[in-house]
Amino acid sequence: MPELTTLKLIERISTLLRAEQRKKYSALGLQPVHVQTLDYLANCNRFSDTPAAVTDYLGLTKGTVSQTLQVLERKGYLEKIQDLIDKRIVHLKILPWGQQLLKSITPFDVFIKAEQAIANKQFDSISAALYQALVALQNANDTNSFGHCKNCITFSEQDDHYYCLLMQQPLEQADLEKICREYISITNSGLV
Repeated sequence: MPELTTLKLIERISTLLRAEQRKKYSALGLQPVHVQTLDYLANCNRFSDTPAAVTDYLGLTKGTVSQTLQVLERKGYLEKIQDLIDKRIVHLKILPWGQQLLKSITPFDVFIKAEQAIANKQFDSISAALYQALVALQNANDTNSFGHCKNCITFSEQDDHYYCLLMQQPLEQADLEKICREYISITNSGLV
């Protein structure tokens, strides 16, 4: 396994999932934050269905959450309800149209495929598990793997000189530790 920190693995997996979200949700005229907000509200209790709670949970600014709530309210996915006791508090309620939207959004196909690919495997570390999850996601998504030149099938070394057979270009020592979009895994199973 190449030298990747757990954080880098998590970041790369997150990037793949965000790209998949953008594709899927844009077809519905939504952004990922809209669906994340609805999903949170569908799962929170009555003490946590406020704009401030959405802000805290999603780690967003008040302005972003305010705009998100306006869009969702305009589209008929949720409504704002003033608290009966404390009129300063606003509760957010998902409307049937919003609930229907959440039910219609299935898990990402690529994530399901990746999960099936690694479901029964055991790993020595969290990094090993994340690495295999990343490889499975990349394969399921048919995504460029962005690996290190030194681990690429097209990497060549002769007489202490490095060369990329695919690009037909010499490589510098510094290139070996950098990620490349043209990377092809030696095992043909993706990498970074």
